[in-house]
Amino acid sequence: MELSVIFAFWCVSILFVLTPGADWAYAILAGIKGNFVLNAVTGLILGHFIAILCVAAGVGALLQHYPILLTTMTILGACYLLWMGANLLIHPATISSDHNETQTLDSARSWLLKGVGISGLNPKVLLLFFALLPPFIHPEMSFAPTTQIILLGMIHLLSCAVVYVLVGIAANKLLATRPMAVKVVSRVSGGLMVMISIILFIGQLG
Repeated sequence: MELSVIFAFWCVSILFVLTPGADWAYAILAGIKGNFVLNAVTGLILGHFIAILCVAAGVGALLQHYPILLTTMTILGACYLLWMGANLLIHPATISSDHNETQTLDSARSWLLKGVGISGLNPKVLLLFFALLPPFIHPEMSFAPTTQIILLGMIHLLSCAVVYVLVGIAANKLLATRPMAVKVVSRVSGGLMVMISIILFIGQLG
C-alpha cells in the first residue's frame, strides 16, 4: 500500500482514538485502580480486533465483486464522520470513572474480559470500522480488499494500544484532574472530523 494512503488513514484513525469514550473511561478506571492497565487495554484491543475481522470478512469479499459498494460506503462513512464530528462540537465528550459495576474487578482475567466486552460487543465500534476503513480501500491495488482492511486495522490497533496505555498511566495525574482538557480534545477532533467528511464528499463528486 502507498505510504500516502497509510498516513491519511492514520490521520483519521488517530482522531477516533483520541476522542474520549467508553474505552477511555475503562482505561482511566484501570489506571486509577493501578494494577491492571495492560490487562484492560489488551481486552479493549482484542475487542477492536474482533470487529475488524468481522468487517474484513464481509466487506472485503463484497468489494471484490461489487466495486460500487465502495462508493456507497465512502459516502455513508463521510455522513457518519460528519454526524459524529458535529455531535462532538455541540456536545463535547466528558469522562467519568465512576463505574460501579467494574469496581469489584480484582483479577487480570476479569479486567481483560471486561475490556473485550466493552469494545467488542459495542455495536458503535463495528459501525466505526464500517465507516473508517472502506474509504481507504482501493480494489485495483495488488493487495486484496480484505488484506488492506486487516493491514489498516492493525495500524488502528497500534494507535489504540499506545493511547490507551498512556491514558491509563496518566489517569490520576492528567485527565482525572483536568476535565477541561477532555472537552478541548473532543471539540478539536470534532472539527477535524467535519473537515475530513467534507473532503470525502468532494472526492466523490469529483
